[in-house]
Amino acid sequence: MAGGGGGAAPAPKHDELVAHPVKDQLSNVYFCINSPPPWPEAILLGFQHFLVMLGTTVIIPTALVPQMGGGNDEKARVVQTLLFVAGINTLLQTYFGTCLPAVIGGSYTFVLPTISIILAGRYSNIVDPHEKFLRIMRGIQGALIVASTLQIIVGFSGLWRNVTRFLSPLSAAPLIALAGFGLYELGFPGVAKCVEIGLPAIIVLVVLSQYAPHAVHLDMPVFERFAVIFSITIVWLYAYLLTIGGAYRHSPPKTQLHCRTDRSGLVGGAPWIRVPYPFQWGAPTFDAGEAFAMMAASFVALVESTGTFLAVARYASATHVPPSVLSRGIGWQGIGILLDGLFGTVNGSTVSVENAGLLGLTRVGSRRVVQISAGFMIFFSVLGKFGAVFASIPAPIFAALYCIFFAYVGAAGLSFLQFCNLNSFRTKFILGFSVFMGLSVPQYFNEYTSVAGYGPVHTGQRWFNDIINVIFSSKAFVAGLVAFFLDITLHRHDSNARKDRGYHWWHKFRSYKGDPRSHEFYKLPFNLNKFFPSV
Repeated sequence: MAGGGGGAAPAPKHDELVAHPVKDQLSNVYFCINSPPPWPEAILLGFQHFLVMLGTTVIIPTALVPQMGGGNDEKARVVQTLLFVAGINTLLQTYFGTCLPAVIGGSYTFVLPTISIILAGRYSNIVDPHEKFLRIMRGIQGALIVASTLQIIVGFSGLWRNVTRFLSPLSAAPLIALAGFGLYELGFPGVAKCVEIGLPAIIVLVVLSQYAPHAVHLDMPVFERFAVIFSITIVWLYAYLLTIGGAYRHSPPKTQLHCRTDRSGLVGGAPWIRVPYPFQWGAPTFDAGEAFAMMAASFVALVESTGTFLAVARYASATHVPPSVLSRGIGWQGIGILLDGLFGTVNGSTVSVENAGLLGLTRVGSRRVVQISAGFMIFFSVLGKFGAVFASIPAPIFAALYCIFFAYVGAAGLSFLQFCNLNSFRTKFILGFSVFMGLSVPQYFNEYTSVAGYGPVHTGQRWFNDIINVIFSSKAFVAGLVAFFLDITLHRHDSNARKDRGYHWWHKFRSYKGDPRSHEFYKLPFNLNKFFPSV
């Protein structure tokens, strides 16, 4: 600019004109990883995490077991097994994996290849439903056991460490954002299946968690931390009163299934006491094509879990997860999928997105709380009848919770844009294009499948079809892949690109020893770090 006296620029007149500072840790979290709440409060918070993860634990077997030929007895036992293994996997991840407060549970990513196994021609001639269920279960187990080797090798070998070292805040933002926002189909569409229950659940949860703390001033933030327990209790009681009052007596069967509190069939089918054990359904069987398709789902789950791990670290007020720790966590997640295959859970495992969102709602990122929740999972899976009571909560209530929790995870992804230069056209292109393609490509694959009954890739090799259709049906995977590729190739020699993408903020975390806080948050117990050279 021409003219002027050469003096200093005048200071802003109002504080609101000053940009908010960049923070690599959230400062308004009540309890971070290593600062557990008092024991009574920690137990209640752990029980709350247990309630939240029940949704996926029940929904997936409810959708798959009847297609396999199983009834309520088989469904209840599969739910028990999935809950039991989820508890074990969560403990393994929090003690020996990333050490983040991440719940490891069932994953919708594995549903597509599982359905492909269910529809395999070799099972179509089996007349006895129970025998058909057992045969299909053994086939799914074999595929999961083989698929687990992918994450075990990629994780423990340190290969994933070498990939995630190139991850920047710009490429991580679309991945994490669509890990949450991309699950919108499980949100309000699920609420609308019984809107008179689901909509009140959303309203009650929002009021209790966001408005009540400002209206009722208490010494402890009760409403913020326990809004989920209050909301589920209130709406579940409301749904029970509607059920016994005869509100759905003449409703269609589908409406009764979603709205009534006595239609899950889990309480009657669950045994009083039963401890799941490996090979409880018989010896696994193996098919090469099905194993390859399940490995594709395992690879997609690996990428999605990486994004969710970063969201968990953000809400736990930890620093950026070092690549070696991410790789270690993926290796232990592979062990978790192996356990899924050995026990027969009918599904693989990933980091629970809904529980990651619960960390943001409660502002409690304590590792001990999640470990207590794992104890609840194991306890109620063994005491089948008691666990089935909680598992019979109507699905629209869980869908209402997802509307909040998935939004929190998506917002965690957007928060990483604070490290980037949003005034850069390179940043705008990568961000906009990756998010759009992450929504558009899976939408095409899903619409094509719903109309035609099979995916866009429809060759004579069913295993090849499943691989491509699984990969490109994941919104988070497509968005993360596009953003990652563009970020490391587009204008790579431009001196401003490195700073625009925010990579300089994470450079010190490329090595485990690059920042002293990494040892505080991600240190393994019993001095086990020496057994992981990649660290």
